[in-house]
Amino acid sequence: MKVELSLIMPVRFQQDQQPDSIYFITFTCYKWLPLLHQTNTYDAVYKWFNSLCDNKIHVTVYVIMPNHVHVLLHFPQMPKSLNILTGNAKRFMAYEIVKRLKEKNANDLPDILQAGLKQSERK
Repeated sequence: MKVELSLIMPVRFQQDQQPDSIYFITFTCYKWLPLLHQTNTYDAVYKWFNSLCDNKIHVTVYVIMPNHVHVLLHFPQMPKSLNILTGNAKRFMAYEIVKRLKEKNANDLPDILQAGLKQSERK
């Protein structure tokens, strides 16, 4: 088994993807805000881990912090795109965070997050 230690940057950053490898992935909340903690969205991270396992991707070790996640993933077979896999996870977790912020009436935070989007990323 080949060990690849790669930091996943924004989705546009390309990785050298090899089968039977381990990748180190880190992603953070916008401006390091403790959004995972404030919205108790840890379950969304675990849901992502479960979907990875369902797709034969092994969660080797992880740390979930209030504002970021570190994970070592073992890929026996590489997906079409590691960036898409990670980007989809971040997107669905972000939807869940925004939903929970709105439920908590934390009205200022969704605006702060919206301000962080580039014009090309806005709906």
